[in-house]
Amino acid sequence: MIGRAGAHLLIGLVWLLHWLPFGLLAALGRGLGGLLHGLARSRRRIALRNVELCFPALSEAERRALVREHFALIGRSILERGLLWFAPPERLLSLMRVKGDIQLAERGERPVMWLLPHFVGLEWSAPALMLKQRCPGVDVYQRQSNAVFDARMLAGRARFGTTAFVDRHEGIRPVLRLIKQGYAFLNAPDMDFGAKDSAFIPFFGVPACTLLAPSRIARSMGMAVQPIVVRMLPGSEGYEVEACEPLPGYPSDDPEADAHTLHAWLEARIREQPAQYLWVHKRFKTRPAGEPSLYA
Repeated sequence: MIGRAGAHLLIGLVWLLHWLPFGLLAALGRGLGGLLHGLARSRRRIALRNVELCFPALSEAERRALVREHFALIGRSILERGLLWFAPPERLLSLMRVKGDIQLAERGERPVMWLLPHFVGLEWSAPALMLKQRCPGVDVYQRQSNAVFDARMLAGRARFGTTAFVDRHEGIRPVLRLIKQGYAFLNAPDMDFGAKDSAFIPFFGVPACTLLAPSRIARSMGMAVQPIVVRMLPGSEGYEVEACEPLPGYPSDDPEADAHTLHAWLEARIREQPAQYLWVHKRFKTRPAGEPSLYA
């Protein structure tokens, strides 16, 4: 457990490193990822198991290579977080290529849910949205156990535009009130949050505990659901942030069918950049009644 002093020290180190040329910072991040790959044995095992479940056709050597690359990108994402926290907007914009209709929510024809899949560059979606369009955003926030990191992350996410953060334990009502006031909803639901308000929907053919709330909220509020996909580019090229077309036919009157639609779309995007999805999360932790753990 890192204490307050240790957290301040690490944040200070990230602040110092953000002054480096981006190509050098990216190279250091990949080095950090290699170190984490060796040290974080539990997370490495989780990632390997997820990749085995989702890509059974890959050989063991191919799975291990994919996970090594995944950790290299995680290392980059950690060090490059300093840019998001401290760099001026001009530098951030110079490192981002923004594709698609990023101003959909700003036009105000319908309220918008920005759907944010857990790719390792996910944090770059916020500055892209807040610097490239004017619609305010509300995000459901998972409080960090370390208060220093928690405050720094919130401050970093709130640097640009108009943003609101709702603690996950407060429930959905504060979010709905803000949507009615004109806020777009930044929603990253593609994780295992437990069985409540969820259903087991195949994800790469494996039943995965999946929230049904995104479909229900979007339908009840008349929202367009626009995925935002972030890609980490090689070397010193930076990031690509794609504002995708709203999912056709989503939401419908069947939340489980909508979850199937979302997973099919997400699987296709993951196959485009498999090392960039967040494999260190136990996506299949919650199992149907009577089924054993997939991570034993």
